[in-house]
Amino acid sequence: MMNMIAIARIHLPGVGTRVGAVLDGALYDVTTQFPSVSAFLAGSQGRVTAAIDDLRAAAQGAQRYDLAHFDHAPSPDYPHWLPPCDQQEVWASGVTYERSREARQEEAVDGGDIYARVYRAERPELFFKALGPRVIGHLGEVGIRQDATWNVPEPELTILANPAMEAVGFTVGNDMSSRDIEGENPLYLPQAKVYNASCALGPWAVLLPASEWPSATISVAIVRGGQTLFSGETHTARLKRRIGELLGYLGRSNSFPNGVFLLTGTGVVPPGEFTLQAGDRVTITIEGIGTLSNTVKVV
Repeated sequence: MMNMIAIARIHLPGVGTRVGAVLDGALYDVTTQFPSVSAFLAGSQGRVTAAIDDLRAAAQGAQRYDLAHFDHAPSPDYPHWLPPCDQQEVWASGVTYERSREARQEEAVDGGDIYARVYRAERPELFFKALGPRVIGHLGEVGIRQDATWNVPEPELTILANPAMEAVGFTVGNDMSSRDIEGENPLYLPQAKVYNASCALGPWAVLLPASEWPSATISVAIVRGGQTLFSGETHTARLKRRIGELLGYLGRSNSFPNGVFLLTGTGVVPPGEFTLQAGDRVTITIEGIGTLSNTVKVV
């Protein structure tokens, strides 16, 4: 993406967490001016474009790092990517693609009419997914429940919004899901969706104030033992809901003083006979946004 700028969080050994601006193929440490993602979002209210320009200006003369410098699995001893969230909540929306509606009906033991109804309804499905400090970053390990038998990743374009519920940018999201648990009873959704290491975001959040979806292909590949077991893709043009619609409902009778991330649903679903195993590698790429790659573990 021409002139792309993103905000990121990184770990430096012996230093700790830093905030960076990603542009021109490098990361610039802007922690002095922007000590947290929350601080950046607070200052962007009513002035999103100006705040992005401020971040770009802060990168001038700042410490520069090659992006590959952070391509390590999380460890105190190595520089690595942290998820691009600190104190933000992460929420999710469901049944926003026709393929998602079909998949949710396929998994439901009662035929899943409830999913067809929400796909057609004015009010979208929205649910809490994770607290920022519990989110997994790029090259970290995502989890599958030990009491589930049908686990899948859900690749999703994810909105970053400030406390004024203005869309500030986008990141790559993985909304891990236990399909057998939710399929048994829709009331089990929180157990199917909210557990240790069930949400991954990253590697950064591209800053792009927008009222319409960026035109982008979303692809996923799952590799086991060096063999690609599943790959698929969709496009943001297939999203049924709009940005303002989802953020509008999320902000009703609710407030997010640190901003919020919103996963926007999946349009890529592995076949019914597939389930993730420990050691699998899930790689999600969203055109113009980035690539998020994680290894799977049992939690």
